Amino acid sequence: MTQPKQKVIQIKNISGKVNDGVACGSTEIIERAKDQNKSGVLDQYKKDYPVGPHDQPQSMCPAFGSLRVGLRMNRVATILSGSACCVYGLTFTSHFYGARRSVGYVPFNSETLVTGKLFEDIKESVEQIADPEKYDAIVVINLCVPTASGVPLQLLPKNLNGVRVIGIDVPGFGVPTHAEAKDILAAAMLRASKDEIQNGPVKKSSHERGGSPLITLVGEIFPLDPVSISSMVEKLGLEVGAVVPTRQWRELYTAFEGSVIAGLHPFYTATFREFESVNKPILSSAPVGFEGTASWLERLGNILNISEKKIGMAKQSVLPAIKTSLKERKIGGTVTMSGYEGSELLVARLLVESGLTVKYVGTACPRTPQNKIDESWLKDKGVKVTFRSSMENDIHAMTEYKPDLVIGTT
Repeated sequence: MTQPKQKVIQIKNISGKVNDGVACGSTEIIERAKDQNKSGVLDQYKKDYPVGPHDQPQSMCPAFGSLRVGLRMNRVATILSGSACCVYGLTFTSHFYGARRSVGYVPFNSETLVTGKLFEDIKESVEQIADPEKYDAIVVINLCVPTASGVPLQLLPKNLNGVRVIGIDVPGFGVPTHAEAKDILAAAMLRASKDEIQNGPVKKSSHERGGSPLITLVGEIFPLDPVSISSMVEKLGLEVGAVVPTRQWRELYTAFEGSVIAGLHPFYTATFREFESVNKPILSSAPVGFEGTASWLERLGNILNISEKKIGMAKQSVLPAIKTSLKERKIGGTVTMSGYEGSELLVARLLVESGLTVKYVGTACPRTPQNKIDESWLKDKGVKVTFRSSMENDIHAMTEYKPDLVIGTT
């Protein structure tokens, strides 16, 4: 029998160059990565996460976003492949945030990197822990050096012993913020779960439902937020289903059951693309403040062709309390606000309605279709909004506007 031809992928060792001072965002390291079979990945990242005036992250390592999403999920193991110093920093940060879970690490040296042994070591590690009694999925994350050297995680088996294997590249030179790295893993998991749904029956989430049509929320939000939003949409005959990123694999299936995808956080570009591929409408912005909540409920109702009467009832059930609360707690003063989480525009809207004069909002995240409404609202209020803001932009705003308070959000 003639054996099928196998594609040979050459792996180049660039670790010495990186350690000699090649920055995360340098053009040189990006070109090397493209030479090592990573053009497709990096070209897609360039479209999804366009860079700003700075070509490398100014906050924490972006890979923390993907790591955080994986660590927050039940029955999901995470393995990192990267320089030891990077892995140390990422695991330290994850435990600082209360991960309470081990992170796998596959070390390498120049020899294992250049001979392809690192990929074999990663594959062996995945095989060792692929226990369906313990895990639903294993996430493998390439950091800068393995990505730039072309370590081909796409060749890992998609499933081992019933355990899914999700391999992603999250280099600092291709992903501008850790917020957007959350999107990379969330989208990869949605893509895998979508394939499972399309190829046969799947187990549904154990989450109890009331039988109403569902809306899916997208964004890392506080535990009480879905409860609050559920109470808002109850008058519309809706209920909240899954929250993406999810806490368990089965919730990914529920996410696709949503009649509407509420993009509470605007930077989940690849995640929204997965939903749009199955014709799910995206609702932008979030129910924040009086005007934001009113607009959000109206647009949600209109997307689903809900009657004006029901929309009015839903608004009446929540807006008077919000209006009273804002009126009773008015505060004064001028502020500027900066951050790298992507929710800065929403926070600024609430500050404006609380009585503050917001001079400037800087976010390290990009302008997307999902934050256009918030950008327009803030600009109408005289707020300067800067996307892909750098630390230098934020410091300049502080110097120019001389606010009473400078807020840095995390």
